[in-house]
Amino acid sequence: MPTATTPARSARLGLRATPEQETVLRRAAKVAHKSLTDFILDAAYQAAEQTLLDQRLFMVSGSQYQAFLEMLDRPESDNPGLANLFSRRPPWAER
Repeated sequence: MPTATTPARSARLGLRATPEQETVLRRAAKVAHKSLTDFILDAAYQAAEQTLLDQRLFMVSGSQYQAFLEMLDRPESDNPGLANLFSRRPPWAER
């Protein structure tokens, strides 16, 4: 049931799956304690967001583009802060 923070679903999407795909999706939805619809929508929405976020298009003027190319062509320089950052284990590896 929609709540004040959850808009009502009004768009209808249809899809076809193989019996094997349906079985896996239903099992995964059950493990996640979600309805099949919620499980598929959540997974598809996350994949769609990631796909859109991976699209990078930079619109710049000719002079901005030239300045960007010059920065890329500059020789590298020491960056102690970056060296320190990469020398540490990431938080997700702390297990």
